[in-house]
Amino acid sequence: MSTESLRKTTEQILELAGVEINGSNPWDIQVHDDRFYKRVLTEAELGIGESYMDGWWDSEQLDELFFRILRARLDQKVKRKFSILLQLFIAQVYNLQSKRRATIVGEKHYDLGNDFFKVLLDKRMNYSCAYWKDAETLDEAQENKLELICKKLYLEPGMRVLDIGCGWGAFGKYAAEKYNVEVVGITVSKEQIKLGKELCKGLPVEFRFQDYRDVNEKFDRIVSVGMIEHVGYKNYRKYFEVANRCLKDDEGLFLLHTIGDIDTRKSTDPWTHKYIFPNGMLPSAAQLGEAIEGYFVLEDWHSFGPDYDKTLLAWYNNFEKNWHKIESNYDQRFYRMWKYFLLSSAGGFRARKNQLWQLVLSKKGVLGGYKTFR
Repeated sequence: MSTESLRKTTEQILELAGVEINGSNPWDIQVHDDRFYKRVLTEAELGIGESYMDGWWDSEQLDELFFRILRARLDQKVKRKFSILLQLFIAQVYNLQSKRRATIVGEKHYDLGNDFFKVLLDKRMNYSCAYWKDAETLDEAQENKLELICKKLYLEPGMRVLDIGCGWGAFGKYAAEKYNVEVVGITVSKEQIKLGKELCKGLPVEFRFQDYRDVNEKFDRIVSVGMIEHVGYKNYRKYFEVANRCLKDDEGLFLLHTIGDIDTRKSTDPWTHKYIFPNGMLPSAAQLGEAIEGYFVLEDWHSFGPDYDKTLLAWYNNFEKNWHKIESNYDQRFYRMWKYFLLSSAGGFRARKNQLWQLVLSKKGVLGGYKTFR
């Protein structure tokens, strides 16, 4: 096809979402390189993401652009070339989140540099959706989220809590300080452990470089915030089996905080897999329900996905405001990659394609019923 034919096809697809090529709306795409058209039509998500990183196009309002693209489900209207389809097939056939491969996401993403995450996140280093009810700032909204989790878990002094995917210890530090509990946090990021130990110094918060499948101890409570997105559908049953094994029988509670997809999938999109979260994928409600069955009773399912839109915009504002502090350590392609990731993700939550869920689970059911918090 000629460049003009490729352009017209791209224009026709984007028109379905109310987006124009070189238009005057802030969400329109401004094309700087005509190679963009072939790349996006043959490589879909990977092509549009990489061509943005390469500077082939821009949009004044990336978040609104992706809100329109995803709301119109344009991702279902572009065919991928064979090499990308093969990559998606491999993700379905092989266990990309096996124990042998579990540390890859830690090395490629979470070990990017604590300097980077310090300028991106709130003061407590929460790298997950905040809870914006009655909050004006990111710091307030993230403390709201931590308090919400503690209340839902009915924490009491002296309890021992397992934090699966503990990050830099934001939950552990808060729970230890405010509720006088002991926390064991596991992660596959050495950089998170290094900084987490500093942040939690003097508190009963233990950090371990450990795969979740290797934990075999009893805890009063279990929490997992933003970690099951790295587990993979082939391992969901094992994940809940481990949580069941490690949670005390009588009054134990498990809170799972996760991004969710409205569709059941077996892989993430190729751009996110390649550049942001290798081997990651978002669970659907159906996949979680099937994986939980036989291991847990579902006590509460809280959905607040629009709060992630606000969280991502707050992270992006931090990123923009503080980029000058870290730009000597990274290049312009890295900057465009993260701008693209943060704002396209915000658009995905705004379009309601991506969800944010908190599930509270018990092993046998809470006698008399579980009373939740909002």
